[in-house]
Amino acid sequence: MKKFIIGYFGDGPWSHGSINKLLSDETLEIAFVCARSDKPDRILNETSLKNGIEFFSHPRVNSPEFLSQLATFDCDLFVSMSYNQIFKKQIIDLPKNGIINCHAGKLPFYRGRNILNWVLINGEKEFGITTHFVDEGIDTGDIILQRAYPIKDTDDYSTLLAKAYLECPEILYDSVKLIQRGSFEVKRQVEIDPIGLYCVRRVSGDEILDWNQSSRDVFNFVRALTTPGPRATTFLSRQAIFIDKVEMVPDARNFKGIPGAILSIEREGFSVKTNDSFIRVLEWSGTSELRVGDRLS
Repeated sequence: MKKFIIGYFGDGPWSHGSINKLLSDETLEIAFVCARSDKPDRILNETSLKNGIEFFSHPRVNSPEFLSQLATFDCDLFVSMSYNQIFKKQIIDLPKNGIINCHAGKLPFYRGRNILNWVLINGEKEFGITTHFVDEGIDTGDIILQRAYPIKDTDDYSTLLAKAYLECPEILYDSVKLIQRGSFEVKRQVEIDPIGLYCVRRVSGDEILDWNQSSRDVFNFVRALTTPGPRATTFLSRQAIFIDKVEMVPDARNFKGIPGAILSIEREGFSVKTNDSFIRVLEWSGTSELRVGDRLS
């Protein structure tokens, strides 16, 4: 049986499980691996060397010279898993079946960057993982497979990330096999929603906590930024305080007050006024000298 030849573009932990899953199938052959050029992934490099796979880290994958090099592999499909360059038409058209991408977002909603942070900030009840064909837009191509996973109040960024690391290889592999067999049906994103939703990349400063939000929004913000994220950050005077965990207070009454004011200090933490009620901070670092009446900003 002729092997199905794949060109693999990837980076980071997202890509490690996926490449190993593909390598475990003897009917598939990875012809080359292309990692990001500014900081080539060490594990992808080692995996490539171990399996006799050509390894690249080209700064311009759409350049004519690199396209000529890729054309020699005569691939059936290119696969993208957390790769950081935008594919243009010439490279999309190079493999027989185009390029597919695995995206940890429920397309056409949650296109873009830092999706797992955004779904928690927005208080979603589930997050999705989608495989889709790559077109000249950003996360706009036809959907191959999409699966949804529940989000509970006990979840935070780290638990969603762990789930995505496990599930991305499975849905990506299943999509490759559908294409290999020619038994897939795609769904156009405009048929789900004509507009969709795009999320921008989060940058330094976006971790600053705004206490003038509801307790629920503060709760969602803190859990969206837990380690390995930057952690929600607030200030007492000029001292940064990094908040790792908060909890909603059952039946906490709504009342007027000063958002950010410390209302009480208990053995298990301290309570802070929010826009509507108050919330309890359970885990933090940066200072241990807090007093009732201090105002966080």
